Amino acid sequence: MSSTTDTTRPFDAEVGRLLDLVVHSLYSEREIFLRELVANAADAIDRRRFLALSDESLALPEDASIRISVDKAARTITIADDGIGMTAEDLASHLGTIARSGTRAFTETLADAKPEERPSLIGQFGVGFYSAFMVADTVEMISRRAGTEIAHKWSSDGRGGYRISEATRETPGSDVVLHIKADADEYLEPVRLETILRKWADHISVPIKIERDGSFQAANEGTALWRKRKSDVSEQDYTEFYRHLGHMFDQPWATIHWSAEGSIAFSALLFIPGRSPFPVTEDDRESHVRLHVRRMFITDDAKLLPGWLRFIEGVVDTEDLPLNVSREMLQATPVLARIRKALVNRVITELKTRAKDAEAYKPFIEQFGPVLKEGIYDDSEHRTEIAGLARFRSTHGDELTSLDEYVARMPEGQKDIYYITGEDAERIRTSPQIEGLRAKGFEVLLLSDQIDFFWPERLATYAEKKLVHAGAANDVFETAAMPAAMSTLAAALKSALSEQVSDVVASSRLTDSPAALAAAGGQPDLALQRLMRRAGRQSYAPKPALELNPSHKLIESLIPRADAGEDMTDWAALLLDLARIQDGEAPIDPARFARLVAEKVAG
Repeated sequence: MSSTTDTTRPFDAEVGRLLDLVVHSLYSEREIFLRELVANAADAIDRRRFLALSDESLALPEDASIRISVDKAARTITIADDGIGMTAEDLASHLGTIARSGTRAFTETLADAKPEERPSLIGQFGVGFYSAFMVADTVEMISRRAGTEIAHKWSSDGRGGYRISEATRETPGSDVVLHIKADADEYLEPVRLETILRKWADHISVPIKIERDGSFQAANEGTALWRKRKSDVSEQDYTEFYRHLGHMFDQPWATIHWSAEGSIAFSALLFIPGRSPFPVTEDDRESHVRLHVRRMFITDDAKLLPGWLRFIEGVVDTEDLPLNVSREMLQATPVLARIRKALVNRVITELKTRAKDAEAYKPFIEQFGPVLKEGIYDDSEHRTEIAGLARFRSTHGDELTSLDEYVARMPEGQKDIYYITGEDAERIRTSPQIEGLRAKGFEVLLLSDQIDFFWPERLATYAEKKLVHAGAANDVFETAAMPAAMSTLAAALKSALSEQVSDVVASSRLTDSPAALAAAGGQPDLALQRLMRRAGRQSYAPKPALELNPSHKLIESLIPRADAGEDMTDWAALLLDLARIQDGEAPIDPARFARLVAEKVAG
């Protein structure tokens, strides 16, 4: 698109849907528009300041600020900044489309949310600028990119599309002009705007000014909260900064604020959210804790925390990096490596302290337990510590348990930690694979998160106890030789099921079920094989074995029938389907299974 051509364009489809949802679904949080627009302006100023380190022509004016003015007669609010500004192409790209991953999921969630839940959603997935349409029926942005002489105006009524045309602005930066709706008169009062800023943006380091009585007056404290002493910061200050930083509306579950001194000096203010700000399966597994150098924002892509702590929000500020630090330096500098190590150790220490109170710790585990367990798989240095912080369902009861509590309960004669994996904890609680272990009084961990299929093998041992899958817990049971009386039955079943199973064997692990499926020795358990297939990954594991319970009445009743030469084809199919159902799979042929059950029950 030419930067000099007056153009009108339709919104990207996702923007149009998002605008409709913002305007019609988030009425009760209208005031948030000011926080979003001011935060955008502050980011633009920070970006210009950073770029000016390598290009002096982009230098900020000494009095760089965000200025807010109200024209009651014209019914407008103008938010002006001295930031980096935008070209016509930037305006079309940033304000006409939404490229950020997750926006579609956000709009779907918002559309389905109950009214009382909707206010807690705004601020996520780049709603930002579009929140202006909650209070304005028309929005204009006049912007001039630093280093250029040409300005452009973006304007829209938030419905059909937007228009970009040439404009004039004496200096680089942006003016956002809101034409206020008839039912939003309260926002035409400077005192109301100042109240909102004190609530949501008091800790933005860029000066914010509101025009009152013909002059611009300071409307924010502009203090780097993380540089203050803890004793000088109130809980309300922490909460407001947390909400500003992460666009959240909840209370932080934990606040970690400290200053490190010695070979490397930095200040850190980290928050563990009270609720998850992203789906557990979100594609972005990187930490976005903000890196500042001497109070200046540098990047939120320094990966200051590992992926298994990506839910943590916060700021780290150091004096030990140059202001013009490059991306390459960020990747290579030992300073950041030491900061990362210190941050992880401090977070682990905090979690260990909080984990001592089981009830207070439970909400954290419910929100972030699956993400935390990724660290058992990924982080070789802290693997054992993370495992100690994780919590699990088990056959011991309904409450979550730690591995330390599990080990403390182990009865005499139990040498290993047993677990079973599946997609539903309550379903695997009754799995035939753990019948024998439960009969011996051995507790079994019920692992049902996707990451649970992978980390036990990496951890291998805990408190000098091996982690053993229930399906591989053979050494606690006597080897079950095929009883002579069952040999004919087993041979008949194996012949009938030759396409589905590798063998038919007797089992001493079954106590209540007549049969069960078991993975071949050394192969992934059956639940993992199913997970891999559903993820589109081909499984080349050999066919499972069908295990029989020699003492079950059904098996005992089939022995003489097999010896008499009765056809076992239908019984074989029925036993296989019963084993599949108990293992969480559907019968191979549901109609046939239903018919066989009806026939056998009828006798």
